[in-house]
Amino acid sequence: MVSRVATVAFQGIEARLVDVQVQISSGLVAFSIVGLADKAVAESRERVRAALQAIGLALPARRITVNLAPADLPKEGSHYDVPIALALLSAMGIIPADFLDRYLVIGELSLDGGLTATAGALPAAMAAHASGKGLLCPAANGPEAAWAGEEVDVLAPATLVQIVNHLRGAQVLSRPAPKMAEAAADMPDLADVRGQEAAKRALEIAAAGGHHMLMTGPPGAGKSMLAARLPSILPPMSAREMLESSMVASIAGELADGAISPIRPFRSPHHTASQVSLSGGGMRARPGEMSLAHHGVLFLDELPEFSPRALEVLRQPLETGEITVARASYHVTWPARFQLIAAMNPCKCGHAGEPGYACRRGPRCAADYQARISGPLLDRFDLRITLPRVSALDLALPPPSEGSAEVAARVAAARDIQRARYEALGLEGVTTNAQAPARALEETARPDADGMKLLTEAAETLRLSARGFHRILRVARTLADLQAAPVPGRAHIAEALAYRGQPAQAAMQAA
Repeated sequence: MVSRVATVAFQGIEARLVDVQVQISSGLVAFSIVGLADKAVAESRERVRAALQAIGLALPARRITVNLAPADLPKEGSHYDVPIALALLSAMGIIPADFLDRYLVIGELSLDGGLTATAGALPAAMAAHASGKGLLCPAANGPEAAWAGEEVDVLAPATLVQIVNHLRGAQVLSRPAPKMAEAAADMPDLADVRGQEAAKRALEIAAAGGHHMLMTGPPGAGKSMLAARLPSILPPMSAREMLESSMVASIAGELADGAISPIRPFRSPHHTASQVSLSGGGMRARPGEMSLAHHGVLFLDELPEFSPRALEVLRQPLETGEITVARASYHVTWPARFQLIAAMNPCKCGHAGEPGYACRRGPRCAADYQARISGPLLDRFDLRITLPRVSALDLALPPPSEGSAEVAARVAAARDIQRARYEALGLEGVTTNAQAPARALEETARPDADGMKLLTEAAETLRLSARGFHRILRVARTLADLQAAPVPGRAHIAEALAYRGQPAQAAMQAA
């Protein structure tokens, strides 16, 4: 007789069903696991054996074979412990098979019979819902799995003993409640920034339209400070965005206490980050920083210090909103719809372009440093601004009267206009001007006659690419939305063109 338990294997954020089959037969005493299992799955034998002994059960002195089907699908991770243990208990006649037929099971076992939290509970709960089953997971993953919907029967025991007692009626396991993470009370506020009014204006535009932004300025100008305050003016995520973002975090094991957050993720990897850490992958496929920033912000400080290979990985996700990692052993796709904010110095020493400063290396220092950013990547930034050094007079001024709350209100109003516009056009999943396809821009962002004349003249003078032309339209449409204007005008086009500056050339000329 073969006992069966359903579980999952993860490919990207997709959870594929896996059938755990256990057979106890006569023959030499052995405990073998087959089905293309990795080292963590193979070690389940010892964890399962110790956990059963901890609750007073011993494995039968017979041949035990565990098959993970389909056999050609790689199985990775420790979440196969509990499915294997429950299938064994069913084969030993301790747990009824009809109970296991109703649930999809994940979880890692500790040596004392406890169930330890594992990554991927939320995608597993979604897979259980799609297959018409409930989910049995560790207690620590219960709040996370409960977000899959009230119609999903979620059992979240803390130990194997609780599962047996639940079946015997000695203990009733109640459904866990979904848990929401509380927003940090000390979130950085724009009121902390002194001076840099033009940069604050650009940050508001970037937040309103979801635009990518590059800040260039000397050390201490406030680039990192401004970027850290972007989440405070972004609107909270919608229910769909929270679910998608949390599924990526769940796969990566980064949902603290199983609670999801309405605050958009903010990822800030160090400039020594490798290509794989940004894109994802590795020996065991895991999402990278781009996917962990899904529906949030990816901040790259000291942009030219990143390796060229790592930076070029950004180009495709910035256009498509997803990252596909193809290796010999796997092929996975992760969502990566993020807002890229980058900061850099104008040159290696950071002082190029400052009044009264003469660099001994001349213009070549700035040219070589800025050349580390390729033209195609630079073309994907909608907003490029240059920050001056903050003066002592700016620091001595009293705090500004307008903070993040006031700016966030304007950003939310502009986002509501965009969401309604693209819903009316039937564009599912498009909520900002930065996400709008080119055909929608031609209909919704076409400027008036004066604005179109200025745009066409500028396109010829600046030799804008087709991407650059459309990105100016996107920014102009956002500027119009901030003023609730029906169409972009000449002033909106002019301001959008100003944000397509060339910081490298300006720094070289100044130096």
